[in-house]
Amino acid sequence: MSDPRSPSHCCTPPAAGVHSGSLAPPEPGRVADVDGMVLLPGGAFLMGAEDAEGFPDDGEGLVREVRLDPFRIDACAVSNDQFADFVADTGHRTDAERFGWSYVFAAFLPGHLRRGAPRPERTPWWCGVEGATWNCPEGPGSTVEGRGDHPVVHVSWRDAAAYAAWAGKRLPTEAEWEYAARGGLEQRRYPWGDVLDPDGEYRCNIFRGVFPVKNTAEDGFRGTAPVDAFPPNGFGLHNMSGNVWEWCADWWGTEHDRTRPLVNPTGPADGADKVIRGGSHMCHHSYCNRYRVAARTASSPDSTSGHTGFRCAAPA
Repeated sequence: MSDPRSPSHCCTPPAAGVHSGSLAPPEPGRVADVDGMVLLPGGAFLMGAEDAEGFPDDGEGLVREVRLDPFRIDACAVSNDQFADFVADTGHRTDAERFGWSYVFAAFLPGHLRRGAPRPERTPWWCGVEGATWNCPEGPGSTVEGRGDHPVVHVSWRDAAAYAAWAGKRLPTEAEWEYAARGGLEQRRYPWGDVLDPDGEYRCNIFRGVFPVKNTAEDGFRGTAPVDAFPPNGFGLHNMSGNVWEWCADWWGTEHDRTRPLVNPTGPADGADKVIRGGSHMCHHSYCNRYRVAARTASSPDSTSGHTGFRCAAPA
């Protein structure tokens, strides 16, 4: 197996690489509905980690002091039902729909879709499936029926930004996301502490078993879980570790300044990839334990897959 310590080798599939254009999100369409959002006080916190289980090439360190203004953030990731309301109101077509395909975990596919599907060389557990979209997450013949409260997936950064603007919100900065994920704890590995399964209690939806061939689903889920599954962190936020990767507003970068306090940082001015945080139901300690709160990786703004979603933020 190739070295997974580069973001391009993570459980995230490679970029679709078939679209270009402006990444400026549309203007907000309405005042943000604060229902379902949590008001966070902001202030100073220590961002990043120098963790023995971390990936130095991902830029998890240096640990640096960051100061944030108060802001609001969704208690849960955006669900299929919420995204359906957006599509019904705007007619939005996602990047996956425009491209005509998206990446699906091979284990979720029936044989006739799995056979012959293109697979990335470095991450062969992904299949490029024609017709895989947010409302057909396993390709033709699949639906989100019974999964209205699960996080929407197969959405690109642009799709997420468009939804956020429609809702009168925005995507969280990476610093806001990590501050929120920590739930008031300082320099802990997970939103609830340093032990993954304290007293044998499962706190997140990740890959259990032998990746990628056998998921025992001991935590209750083989794929996505409802957006409010598992206890919330100290700020009342659900699933900040595992379930689905979440898009952030920032461009990807690995150089951090800790010589002075950073105030409301927004990341590099430009770049090729956007930051995603939180890990997913496909993360496993043997390959991609990026469900730690300081963990991070990158994905191109047009990339779509069956394990990437988002939540929104808004001013206080």
